[in-house]
Amino acid sequence: MPTRKHKPEAEVQSAPPPEAETPVAEPSPELAAALAKAQEYLDGWQRERADFFNYKRRVEREITQNAQNALGNALRRYLDIADDLERALRNRPQEGDGAVWASGIELIYRKLLTALDADGVKPIATEGAFFDPSLHEAISQEDHPELESGQIIGVVQTGYMMGERVLRPARVRVAR
Repeated sequence: MPTRKHKPEAEVQSAPPPEAETPVAEPSPELAAALAKAQEYLDGWQRERADFFNYKRRVEREITQNAQNALGNALRRYLDIADDLERALRNRPQEGDGAVWASGIELIYRKLLTALDADGVKPIATEGAFFDPSLHEAISQEDHPELESGQIIGVVQTGYMMGERVLRPARVRVAR
């Protein structure tokens, strides 16, 4: 079988030389109007798509925020119960049947605090801290020779946070 070394001339000249290219004709007014309308529709579609994604993100954020608010409102009710148990345990009997009963109440109190902790509720730290109006509520200002002005003397009611959100500010006594 013979091998070809050269291409036939018809195959070589199949593409016209660059100088011989024909200029592209201007699009007709109807085609130009249709292209402009298509671009307008594309721009509108892209805007609506971006608006939809923004809406979707906003709704997801609102749903998460509403769930956090509902959980915070429910947990806030249990904070009062924790306070009542804490006050009861401060004055608990040390002897007899009352002491055994108080030990059981203390276990219930710890269990409640553990459940609150599992839901992300943490007490606001006040030991040696300075008054912060975003975390504390000042009940009184008192002279105290050992503490600086604005430093917390004592806690009247424990405050709690859930994540970065204050569920209830700590009620504190503040040094002048």
